[in-house]
Amino acid sequence: MTLKSKFMFAMLLGISIVVVAQDFEALKYRTVGPSRGGRVTTVTGVAMEPGTFYLGASGGGVWKTLDYGTTWNNVSDGFFDTPSIGAIQVADNDPNIVYVGTGSDGLRSNVISGKGIYKSIDGGKTWDHIGLKNVGQIGAVEIDPNNSNVVWVAAIGNAFKSNPERGVYKTTDGGENWEKVLFISDKVGFADIELLPGNPNVIYAAAWKAERKPWTIISGGTTDEGGIYKSVNGGKDWIKLKEGLPKGTIGKIDLAVSKVNSSIVYAVIEAPKDEQGLYKSIDQGKTFEHISDDKRLVNRPFYYTNVELDPTNPDIVYSNANPLIKSIDGGKTWKEMSVPHGDNHDIWLNPNNPNLLIQANDGGANVSFNGGKTWSTQFNQPTAELYQVEVDDQYPYWLYAGQQDNYTTIAVPSFPPSAVQSAGSSWVINTGGCETGPAVPKPGNHNVVYANCKGRFGVFNKLTGVEKSYYVGASNIYGHNPKDLKYRFQRVAPVHVSPHNPDVVYHGSQYLHKTDSDGYEWETISPDLTAFEADKQVISGSPITRDITGEEYYSTLYSIRESSLQEGLIWTGSNDGVVSVTKDGGKTWQNVTPKKLPKGGRVESIATSGHDVGTAYIAVDRHLLGDPTPYLYKTSDYGASWTLLSTGMNGIPSDHTARVLREDPVKPGLLFAGTEYGMFVSFNDGKSWQSFQQNLPVTPITDIKIFRGDLILSTMGRGFWILDNITSLRDAVMANFAATPYLFKPDKTIRYRYPRVRSGGAFPKYPRTAVLIDYYLPEKTEGLKLEILDANQNAITTILSDSTLLKSSVKEEEDMGLSTIFRFVNKKLEAKKGLNRFAWDLREKGPWHKEKKRRFKNGPMVIPGKYSVRLTVGNEILTQEFEIIPDPRVTEDGITGDHMLKQHKMQGEVAQLLSEARQFQESLEKELKALKKKKDNAEAKEQMEKTKNVLAKLKNDEGAYPQQMLVSQISYIYNMVTGADQAIGKDVVARYQELKGQIALLKNEAK
Repeated sequence: MTLKSKFMFAMLLGISIVVVAQDFEALKYRTVGPSRGGRVTTVTGVAMEPGTFYLGASGGGVWKTLDYGTTWNNVSDGFFDTPSIGAIQVADNDPNIVYVGTGSDGLRSNVISGKGIYKSIDGGKTWDHIGLKNVGQIGAVEIDPNNSNVVWVAAIGNAFKSNPERGVYKTTDGGENWEKVLFISDKVGFADIELLPGNPNVIYAAAWKAERKPWTIISGGTTDEGGIYKSVNGGKDWIKLKEGLPKGTIGKIDLAVSKVNSSIVYAVIEAPKDEQGLYKSIDQGKTFEHISDDKRLVNRPFYYTNVELDPTNPDIVYSNANPLIKSIDGGKTWKEMSVPHGDNHDIWLNPNNPNLLIQANDGGANVSFNGGKTWSTQFNQPTAELYQVEVDDQYPYWLYAGQQDNYTTIAVPSFPPSAVQSAGSSWVINTGGCETGPAVPKPGNHNVVYANCKGRFGVFNKLTGVEKSYYVGASNIYGHNPKDLKYRFQRVAPVHVSPHNPDVVYHGSQYLHKTDSDGYEWETISPDLTAFEADKQVISGSPITRDITGEEYYSTLYSIRESSLQEGLIWTGSNDGVVSVTKDGGKTWQNVTPKKLPKGGRVESIATSGHDVGTAYIAVDRHLLGDPTPYLYKTSDYGASWTLLSTGMNGIPSDHTARVLREDPVKPGLLFAGTEYGMFVSFNDGKSWQSFQQNLPVTPITDIKIFRGDLILSTMGRGFWILDNITSLRDAVMANFAATPYLFKPDKTIRYRYPRVRSGGAFPKYPRTAVLIDYYLPEKTEGLKLEILDANQNAITTILSDSTLLKSSVKEEEDMGLSTIFRFVNKKLEAKKGLNRFAWDLREKGPWHKEKKRRFKNGPMVIPGKYSVRLTVGNEILTQEFEIIPDPRVTEDGITGDHMLKQHKMQGEVAQLLSEARQFQESLEKELKALKKKKDNAEAKEQMEKTKNVLAKLKNDEGAYPQQMLVSQISYIYNMVTGADQAIGKDVVARYQELKGQIALLKNEAK
C-alpha cells in the first residue's frame, strides 16, 4: 500500500464528517528551486561502490548519488512519513541493505519530528517502515558488520517534551522486533552509539538530556543524566564510564572508535568551561584523557557535535561544527578545512581510500576525491528550507523567501524569464536581508525589495545589488536577555506591505511598526501585542551553553495582515499565542485570541478574507510546546468569536501541525491549509478537508500564495512548488461531481514564448506554454475527441486520445490542396475515470513532413483572442470558452495585435509553401524510384534526368555542409517568421515571393 493509500485509508476510518475525497492526481505541482541544497544532517557512503553516497536532509528526505555527487536523486519520496533524517547506515557485507533513522539530531526550533526506522533491501529503490515510530529524533544507527539483521539505534527522544521511548534499541531480526536495552529516564535520550571494530558485542552509547522550548534550549544535565555507557555482552549489561570524564554537568556527546586500533576511543563532550572538548581513551574506555578544550569542538553543541576518525590512522581526527576542523596529532592541535558552506554536521571517509569522502553541512552535501582540497557542487540538491513565499507583479512572476542557512534572501522565477545556459542555477538571485527573510517585493516596482534579517529591516535594490539599512531601534539584539530589550524581534520578524498603498510597510517586534518612507522613519502604532510572560524572558541555553540568536526570543509578533477590503483593519499574531486586531489603523487595539485556543502557540499565519471584511483565518502551531495538534480557526465577526476548522476528525490528522491557512481570493470558502506533513484543501470553508498532496514530497508547507490562478508553496526542505492554474477548483462542480462528464472552463492563458534555455534535466520544472484543460469523466472512456475552435467556431486543432478513432474520423487530406483540417493522436489526452488535465500547446497546424511523427507539428502559435474547447465523450459534447492574451512584455515592446495578425498570416503562407515544397519533393522522389525500374526505356531515361535536375534544385546534397537548396531555404524563412512576436521584415516578405515563384517554375519544369 502506498503512502497516499495508507493516508486515505486512515482518513476514511477516522473521519466523523463524511468527506467524499476527490482524486486530484491530474493536478501536478512542479518544483522551481532553488537549486542549492539545504541543511544535510547525515551522510554515508558505500565502501564497495566508491561512487555511491547517501545524504539525509533535515527536511528533504534521503538522496542518493551513483556518480560521486555529480547528480542526486531522492529515494525516500512516497515511502517516508517524515522528511527529517537523523542517521543512515549501509551494511558492510551487502550495499543493498540500508537502514535510516528519522528525526535529525540538530535540535533547532524548526526541527521536524522523526517517525522511526526505515529499511531498504534494494539500495533505496523501495523502503519498509520497521518500527520505533514514537521514539522521536534518532541520533545514530549502527549495523553489526557480521550480521545485517542486528541493528542498534540511539534514540534522542521527542525534541519538545519528555517521552518514555528514549533510549538505546536493538533488533536481531532486521527490525521485525525491537528491544530497549538501555534507558535512563523520559528526559534523557542517546545521541550516539558505536560498535567496537572486530567485536560488535562491545558497544558504546552517549546519553544526552535534551529538550527544546520556544524560549530556550536545554542541553545537558547531571552526570546521572548524561555520559558514556559501555556494554561488553551485546547490550545485556551496561557500565558507566567515568575515569577522566567530566564530574559535573555534562551535555551532548559524540563518539568515535578507531577501525585500526580498537583500543582507541574519542569523545567530543559538551561540558562547562575547562571540561569541554575532546577526550581520548587508549584502553577501550576504562580511562580517558582530556586532549583539547578548543572552543571550535563544541560550538553550538546542541546543533553540531560530531567527531570522526580516518579509517586508516587513529591520529587523524575530524570535528564537524562551525568550522570543520582536522587534527593529525590525535586531537592536540587543529586546523580549519575549507568546505563549500559553514555549519558542519557529518563526515564519512571511504575505508579503502580516506581521501574519498563526503561531508555534510547547512548548504548540502559535498564529495571530495582529494581529502577535502576540492569539493563537488551543492547546486544540484533542491532541498532548500524556506520560511515563506512572496511574489512580485512582473511577468513571469518571481518567488521570494528567506532560505535557511543562506547569506541572503533569494528569488527564483515561475517560468524562464530569459535565455540562459544553466537553468538550474542561473535564476537564483539575491534579494537582501539574510537567511530568515522575509523578502517582500514592492507592488508596482519589483526592483525594490523589503527584506529582513533577524529583525533588521532593509531595502534592497535589485538593479544595483545594494541594500539600505533602516533597522527599527538601530540596536544589535544578539546575546541579550529579551526582558532587557527595547524591541524584541523574532528571528523571522514579519514584514507586510499594505494592499492599499505600496509605500506603507508594517514590521513587527513586540509592537507593530509602520513606515511610509521605505524605513527612513518608523512610527510605532501599537502597544505590546504579546502575552509577555516574565518566566519566558530568559537567557537561552542551559545549563551549559548560552545560545541567543533571536530564534528563542519569545513574545514577539510573528504575522501581520491588513485587510484588502478595509484600509486600517490590521491583524497581528504573536509567537506566544496572542491574536490582535485594530480597525482604525492602530489607534485602538483588541485582544481577540480564540478563548479555547491553548495558550503559548505560535500564530504562524493570518489570512484576511477578500470576500467579507470581518472574516479572517489563522493557523497556530504548538509543536514547540510538545503539542502537534493543528489549530486552524476562522472568525466572521472581527475576532469576537472563532470556529475551529481542524477537529482532528474532519480530514486533517491530529498530529499534522498547522503551518499556514489561506482563502482563495476568487472563490469564497475555498481554503488551502499547509501542515507539517503536507497540503489540504476544503471546498466548504473548513467544515471538512481532504488531502491535496498529489506529487508533493512529504515536507512542511511553510507558506501559501494564490496568484494569477496559481497555487504557490514554500517548504521547509524542498524549496518552492507551483500548481499551475487552480481555476477548476473554483467551480462548484469540483466539490460534488455528478454521474455525467464535465468540462471545466479554462483560465485565461498568457501567450508566452519559451526562451532559449539549456535545462539541467528534470530540475527545475518549467513546462511549456499551454492552455490547461480540465475535465471529469465518471467512468473510464473508450476514447475522447478534443477540438479547439476559433472565434468563428472553426476547428483549428482536433486531438484524439486513441488512434482507433482515426478510423471513424475524416482523414487528413494530403493532396496539393492541403486541407486545413489538423487531427492527431495524443495519448496525454487521458480517458481515465476521474479528474483529468490536458495541456494544449497553442499550436496550429504546421508544415507537412515526410516523417509521420513530425507531420503538421511545430505549427505557429495562435494569436491572442477568444477561443473555445469542445470535448466529445461518447455521444456527449461539452463546450467552454476561454481567452488567450498577449505576453505583457511583448506589448511593452511595441508589438500590437495588428502586428501579430499580419505575422500570423505570413506564418500560414510560408507553412503552406513549405508543405507544398516538401510534398513536391516527395512526389518527385517516388516518381524517380518508379522511373529507375524503367531505365532501359529512352523516354523514361530522359524523364529521369529531368526529375533529377529538378530534385537537385529542391533538396540538399548528402554530406557535410551542403549548399542549402529550395526546400531548406523555405524552412529557413519559416523559422524566421515563427521564432518571436515581431513585425515581419521587408526582406523576408520579398524572399517569400521569390521562393514561391521558384517553386512554381520548378513545377512547370518538372512537367
